Amino acid sequence: MSTDAGNGAVVAVEHLSRGFRRGLALDDVSVSIARGGVHGLVGENGAGKTTLIKHILGLYKAKSGSVRVFGLDPVRSPESVLGRIGYLSEDRDLPGWMRVRDLLRYTSAFYPQWDGAYAEELRVLFELDAAAQVKHLSRGELAKAGLLTALAHRPELLLLDEPSSGLDPIVRRDILAAVIRTVADEGRTVLFSSHLLEEVERVADRVTMISRGKVVLDEGLAEVKEGHHRYVVRAENGAAPALPGQLWLGGAAPEWTVLSTAGVDAVTAAAEAAGLAVVEADTPSLEEVFVARAGRRPEPAEEG
Repeated sequence: MSTDAGNGAVVAVEHLSRGFRRGLALDDVSVSIARGGVHGLVGENGAGKTTLIKHILGLYKAKSGSVRVFGLDPVRSPESVLGRIGYLSEDRDLPGWMRVRDLLRYTSAFYPQWDGAYAEELRVLFELDAAAQVKHLSRGELAKAGLLTALAHRPELLLLDEPSSGLDPIVRRDILAAVIRTVADEGRTVLFSSHLLEEVERVADRVTMISRGKVVLDEGLAEVKEGHHRYVVRAENGAAPALPGQLWLGGAAPEWTVLSTAGVDAVTAAAEAAGLAVVEADTPSLEEVFVARAGRRPEPAEEG
């Protein structure tokens, strides 16, 4: 019998705050992750993404606010929660002395639902040598081995923390996106944390943006796209424009780039009334939306 919350959320985080010596890592964060689909968690390094994931795993106890996974407190009911979760950590902390085949055998003992045939299918897909020692795997191979162990018991919730770290662009595109979509299409749920916003944009159904521990945007990806617009505005007098719904302004006279939540008709009318001309209008990328909302760009992660 399912113990999920009545609203159908697999994960429900409400007003969660968490502080460390350096300050608040999470500041009144509320996030709801619905069953099925891919939920992207994006932000710069140090934004609080990993801290949030550790609360979902029950590794941190909520000091302010609440965390529920499948309707349960993951700290108080770890045996009822963790067996339903697959987790790939950013650290790829796997036992180096084991061979790949031993790693799979060892991990399978923790999960009654482990699918050995599926694990072998993934091993072949990821081109992992069963006889190779984990300590001799490349950074990309470690990421694939960790992804394999997270997937092979077919978890209801898959938590991926910076899963593309160490993967080359071809593997990143062809394997990771395919696996995420396959999991989501089977009715299971993926929480995909990454600083690579173009990657999240390619696979996510919903996006939560975190900056400096605060949620700055939490919407469906389609809503994000429909609700944000990028305009190039020409101002012959050199003055910076101030337009309806303006979130961000860049460029220099005589042409300025504006990211706004207002539609093209409202912006064009306001621009003409101010003696300006809208010379271009299109949809911004997810990274551009993040910059507008957070006021900073996500920094690239160090990949060794």
